[in-house]
Amino acid sequence: MVSGLCQCGLTSDAVALFEAACFKDVALWNSLISGLILNFEGEKALCYFRRMQLSGEEVDEITMVCVLSGCADMAALGNGRQMHGLVIKNGFGLYLQIGNALLDMYAKCGFMDDACVCFNSLPYKSVVSWTSLIMGFGKHGLGLAALEAFDRMEIEGYAPNKVTFLGVLFACCHSGLVDEGWKCFNNMIHTYSITPMMEHYTCMVDLLARAGFLEEALEFIERMPVNPDSKLLTAFLSSCFYHKNTELTRNIGNKLLDLEPKEAGPYMLLSNFYGLLGDFEGVAKVRRLMQKRGIRKEKAYTWIEIDKRIHRFESGDRSHPLYKSIYSYLCELVEKMRSKGYVPNKSVVVQSVDEYVKEEILLGHSEKLAIAFGLISTPPGSRITIVKNLRVCVDCHEAIRIISLIEGREIVARDHSRFHRFKNGECSCGNRW
Repeated sequence: MVSGLCQCGLTSDAVALFEAACFKDVALWNSLISGLILNFEGEKALCYFRRMQLSGEEVDEITMVCVLSGCADMAALGNGRQMHGLVIKNGFGLYLQIGNALLDMYAKCGFMDDACVCFNSLPYKSVVSWTSLIMGFGKHGLGLAALEAFDRMEIEGYAPNKVTFLGVLFACCHSGLVDEGWKCFNNMIHTYSITPMMEHYTCMVDLLARAGFLEEALEFIERMPVNPDSKLLTAFLSSCFYHKNTELTRNIGNKLLDLEPKEAGPYMLLSNFYGLLGDFEGVAKVRRLMQKRGIRKEKAYTWIEIDKRIHRFESGDRSHPLYKSIYSYLCELVEKMRSKGYVPNKSVVVQSVDEYVKEEILLGHSEKLAIAFGLISTPPGSRITIVKNLRVCVDCHEAIRIISLIEGREIVARDHSRFHRFKNGECSCGNRW
């Protein structure tokens, strides 16, 4: 019952049912913890895990896999390392599922070296192990490392599956490895007889378009044996926008809107495009269409783990106990940033408001708030890791780049698609994401 309620998104009801249970065995604890993680309530899941420990109930391998998955989702490295210690203490180190979960946790926390150590220490490996490693390299923009891992996988006799190839294509896409991506795509079809899924086609279009081959990407779409979905067209639209191809952006944008996508992302991308052109009627048109179709913009938030506690920020957030110190530090930081060439990218703000209001809105973006909190809460020179549920905005990306230079810090930002590693005023993504 608890699992069923969580699968329906009714976590409050699941918690109430759990609390009402007179007898709570390990299966019931696991059902609630995994259900909360499934619904992106990792912090609450960790609280129940600690309660489970205090109750005297012994954890099993399923518990550890669930909790490690939650730590991975939140990039909660401190908690994740603590769970790693429990894995060793409880003698779970030989379980393949737990080994894979540890690998995934370190990769998603931004520590690929630790992920590689976990991978190499596995007593035996599965296709899932190799795929997790390749996916991790891809998310970090380490395309060549992903290809090397794929080659090793084949040499050692493991047959890659659809998900493995998706990981390799993603890695090629985010490293600009166009020729290697084509080779991988053809290898999947002709060597392994795997029929491409829409996700594979999307990766190929994204790979070509990101590299500036917009016409080739368009031809690829037209030759596809299936009609493109909204996610594929959104990926293409993003690159058309980035490469400033106004005509193609308009055309693909119109085709995309005809598909009536249910996610807010495509609409916001088009809205930003019109805003950049100064076409506020176009912005209004897209917003009216969103309202008519009942599309709500997904709320952006960013979180950071400090001393094993998760702190979450929304744009314009003033709910944090230290919000005055955070904003004060940010204001001082912006002045230093301006001296290094920072100019607020007000085109990101599509609202028709005064220029100074736009700057205030940009100042309160969740990424900046989380980083400012991290800077005042950690020792000088230490690394900061933040996670955003959506794409890092253009203004924040430039701001973080300059902050890393001013503060002499390595700042790692994980957004919905990849990692950005800022150091000495440079980003690992090469300013293309």
